[in-house]
This record gives sequence, C-alpha cells and structure tokens, in this order.
Amino acid sequence: MSYKSDIEIAREAQKKPIQEIGAKLGIPSDHLLPYGHDKAKVSQDFIDSVQGNKTGKLVLVTAINPTPAGEGKTTTTVGLGDGLNRLGKKATVCIREASLGPNFGMKGGAAGGGRAQVVPMEDMNLHFTGDFHAITSAHSLLSAMIDNHIYWGNEQDIDVRRVVWRRVVDMNDRALRQINVSLGGVANGFPREGGFDITVASEVMAILCLSKNLKDLEERLGAMIVAYRRDRTPVFCRDIKAEGAMTVLLKDAMQPNLVQTLENNPAFVHGGPFANIAHGCNSVIATNTALRLSDYVVTEAGFGADLGAEKFMNIKCRKAGLAPDCVVLVATVRAMKMNGGVAKADLGAENVEAVEEGCANLGRHIGNLKSFGVPVVVAINHFVTDTDAEIAAVKAYVETQGSEAVLSRHWEHGGEGAEALAQKVIEIAESGASQFAPLYRDDLPLFDKIERIAKSIYRADEVLADAKIRNQLKDWEAQGYGNLPVCMAKTQYSFSTDPNLRGAPTGHSVPVREVRLSAGAGFVVVVCGEIMTMPGLPSRPAAENIRLNDAGQIEGLF
Repeated sequence: MSYKSDIEIAREAQKKPIQEIGAKLGIPSDHLLPYGHDKAKVSQDFIDSVQGNKTGKLVLVTAINPTPAGEGKTTTTVGLGDGLNRLGKKATVCIREASLGPNFGMKGGAAGGGRAQVVPMEDMNLHFTGDFHAITSAHSLLSAMIDNHIYWGNEQDIDVRRVVWRRVVDMNDRALRQINVSLGGVANGFPREGGFDITVASEVMAILCLSKNLKDLEERLGAMIVAYRRDRTPVFCRDIKAEGAMTVLLKDAMQPNLVQTLENNPAFVHGGPFANIAHGCNSVIATNTALRLSDYVVTEAGFGADLGAEKFMNIKCRKAGLAPDCVVLVATVRAMKMNGGVAKADLGAENVEAVEEGCANLGRHIGNLKSFGVPVVVAINHFVTDTDAEIAAVKAYVETQGSEAVLSRHWEHGGEGAEALAQKVIEIAESGASQFAPLYRDDLPLFDKIERIAKSIYRADEVLADAKIRNQLKDWEAQGYGNLPVCMAKTQYSFSTDPNLRGAPTGHSVPVREVRLSAGAGFVVVVCGEIMTMPGLPSRPAAENIRLNDAGQIEGLF
C-alpha cells in the first residue's frame, strides 16, 4: 500500500487563518504580527501580560538514540498534542525551528510527518519568519566588529591568537570549519586563523532560546566572551559595544512564532539550538508563554534522551524554573531491531529476538529519565511493518523496567491515533507523581558535573581530560563561573562517543577534546570525541532532490 509523502499531506491541509488559532489561546488579533495568513509572531506586550496566569502541565517528548530507521520524535510530539485536544484538553505544541543545513543535508525537516505535522511545512523548513537569518546577522555583526576593533588600534589589547568568537552560517559546509581571515595586505587587517560553525551552534542562538525578554537578551549578549587579551583576561561582547545593535537585529526574532497542526491546534515553533553541540530545546519564552495559555504543553528535546532530555532537565529547566510532569520516550520496533543487529534493508521481516536484544538501549533511557524523578511512558511509534509479536515484545520489556508502553498510530491517523497515548499522559500528569530534580547541584565543581553525566547517563567508566582542560575549568571556577551547568557535545548515535557503538554500552571512556565557556548563555560546552560544530553534507545531499515542479510547488522536502 502506498502512502502520500509528508509534503503532499501538508499541501492538502485545511489551514485556518492564524487569528483563529490565536483565539483558541486567548491571543487577541492585534497582538499577533502576521507573516502571511498562516503564521504570526506573538507580541512581547501580550507575553508580559499573561505572566501571572496559572501554568499548565508540561510534557517532554524525547527518544532513544536515533537510528537510520527513524524514531519520529517530532511526529509523536505533534500527534500527542492533537490527541490531547481531542480528549478535551487545551494543548499547545512547542517545537524547534528547522536549520537549513540539515534540511538540505541528511536529516530533513522538523515539522513532523504523516498525519501529525505542523504547517506550513514548506515555510517552516525554509526561511520561515527569518529568525535564523536574524541570528546569523547578529552573530556576523559581532564578528565584523571584533576584527574592526583590532584594525582600528585594538584599544582592548586583544591577542589576535586568542579570538575565540567564530563565524556562523546556516548551512552544512565542511570547507569553512577552519579558515584564515584578513588576508590581502595592510588594508584588510591583521591575518589570523578563524572558522565557521553552523548557526544553530551559535551562542547567540542559545541565548535567544534561554532569555526571558529583550532586556535579559541584551545583558546575556553583552556577557559573551569573544577573545582574550595578552594578559589572558577575557574580552566581552560589551567591551566591543556590539550588544545593543545585536539586540536590535534580534528584536523580532525574540518573539515566538505561532502556527498550527494539521488538525488546527496551536503550535509555537521558536528557536533551534542543536542538541549534540548545544542544549537542543525550543525557546524558554515560547514554552513559558504556552504554559500560561494552555492546560498542557507538549515540547520536545533533540536527539536521544542522553543528549536532549538531559540538557532539557539540567539546563533549560534549571534556568527557567520549569519542572516536567511527564516524559514520553519515543521508540520504534524498527529501531529496536537495528539496535539488535539487524541491517536496515532487513527491517521489514519479523524478528522478535532482535527486538528483545535491542531493547537494552530503551531500558537505559527509561532508567536515566526516572533518575530525574519524572514518570516515564514509552510511545511505540507505529510502522505498518510492525507485527503484533514484535510490539508485544517491546511492551513486555518496558513493563520489566517499571513503565508502560503505549502503541501510537498518529503518523497514519493523526490525533485519533494518539488518543491512547494522550490518555496515559493525562493519567500520569494529573497524578502529581513527578518529583523533578536536576542531576547535579549548582555548586558541584565543573569537572565533577561532567563526570556525573558521563557515569550516570552514559554509564562510562571514566572521563579522559588532560591537565590543560582541567586547569581551564578551575580557572573558570576562580572567575565565578563554577556554578554553571555543563552542555555535553557528543555524538547523538550512541551513549558513548563512538557513533557505531549501539545498544547500551558499558566499559567505555569519554574523552574531552576541549571546553568552551558560553558565559552569556550560562553554560560550559564540553566537546567530546570527534563531534563537529560545523556539519558536512553527505555524499548524496537531500538538496539534490529539492526543486520546484511545473506548478511552482516545492518537491523533495521531507
């Protein structure tokens, strides 16, 4: 049986004017700043006016480690939101915006799939409301002002060998990872090494997603460390006097974007830090606003629970004062089989033994999530090739872990297919069983925080870090940054730093390659293994199949 593609389904959506979607949440039309007919930004004045409202229930959707078989975390997030609305709850979905680099590379879009999508899908996966362009521009302005400051006399006495502010572009381009700038003689400045990260790895992106308002945004931007002087003291963005102009460029980007699901339920789509090299959650301002307008807010955290959910708990919740009432852990029978050693080409054949073998990865995530004091329900994202015996094997295994697995058919049936999952989420969230607590205290030394995550979440035996890295962490503690959380940058494909080590590995080590202080965002980035902050394109990029058809419609997005 053939099924329509995501973009075909999205194109047939019966969308409602965005003012009607806003009205469902009590947002007056004069507080919606429309971008066309089907998307709008919500004004800061309205956001400020609802801060005293009672907050709804917060549901986090996360997943097992991603496999080429696909897990469907965003699809489940959207389907669950629609399912909750079908059961009479006022529910809002909160997800991240899509990055152009992965869209044209390998990962694809970030709007869900099948009958559980957020629309307009094409806009969301391309330029949308221009937020990422604004972040790229603000970041680039600071880059230009740093080199300009050095050119015109270097009043801050910046050591050109210690400029730590890299440039960004919203595209996968490995050729830009390491570059030389200011070449071409005296007129072009002082030559030095530099490089590009992808926009979603920018500290500006992290700051926008953690800021409460424009004033908070400007203060955080000013606190970013961009270079070091010859005496090793830090040079801040505010020393370059760039934070005011950067805030101007980000003024509109700071306001959350309101769109709708295929079933015309509200969705905030705002911000998009990578989960393997940043904190991987949508913006605090979007989540907080949705919580004050809804009974339930369903949000997601990027990649597997060892990355996105860990950072959601230890960074976003810690900084925003949030506490999830329930966690939905997404898994598929296909992914269990891959973790059990089955090749992608053979996933269509029933293999209960491989499912049972691969469930170890699922069990590790269940235990990790429960360690935060939050109850967990497993969502089995249904594929048409799943057999009853394979589904039963997953359910039986999850029961041995003290949780329950619910089969969800939202991809095929939308909100109706997610009603059983939604009912279970309501049961858990309204039981008051959540006793959320982060994994570590603020006052724990930075290296101890790294070890706590590596040993408790990754089940590593040790963290490997040379004296230079350990001393750098101690220096930051002496400078007053010791109370910051840590943001682990590692592969999303494994609990270890080896992307090929699937399942639930033990006996491995976590090598720390470098550490970066994101003083404005308020965390320390810990780069582990071979993780890249500028991805490359695969041998056959998705861009090869993206085009306009004869009707002027976009084809090839997924």
